[in-house]
Amino acid sequence: MTDREQYTPGPASGAQVRKERGQNGEQKWTLILVRELRHSPEKVWQALTDPAHLREWAPFDADGNLGKVGTTVKLTTVGAPTPRVTETTVTRADAPNALEYKWGGFDMRWELEAFGGGTRLTLWTNIGHRFIAMGAAGWHICFDVLDRLLSGTPIGRLVGPEAIKFGGWQRLHAEYAKQFGIETPNSPPQADQKS
Repeated sequence: MTDREQYTPGPASGAQVRKERGQNGEQKWTLILVRELRHSPEKVWQALTDPAHLREWAPFDADGNLGKVGTTVKLTTVGAPTPRVTETTVTRADAPNALEYKWGGFDMRWELEAFGGGTRLTLWTNIGHRFIAMGAAGWHICFDVLDRLLSGTPIGRLVGPEAIKFGGWQRLHAEYAKQFGIETPNSPPQADQKS
């Protein structure tokens, strides 16, 4: 059995939702995920900015390095039914502490803080409220894959439709929806795989 076959995500944790009003009075939801990783901020920074590292864990591919302010990079969503390419410009790159850009029109803000010999990684991203529990479940798995990659025991990227079919994603989706107090009426069908 491979490491990937043995992988089961832990319980939904380290996430919260902030609800604010936008400039036009619309409701804006921000997903905030915090994960403590056993790796230095410099090592995590490289995984967040280097295209080769991103291809191993992130839900998008980047055609350039995200580590410098003003850099324009194309981000291609992995697993989308049709290719979804977003051009973004890095608006903040304070290595190895903070990184900001947009992905698919949504703000992405990463903060890295040295913590207990590792890094406390925090992601802020605005997501439509109907998809926020799905996003939390997806990023949860991405962070698990990232942690294993940086530990030298990679299990391979697990994103998009592949992640949704994964039994652990289904459980996480339901747990985050419950934590956030939202319904999940349009959940994908339960996977037959292990949960």
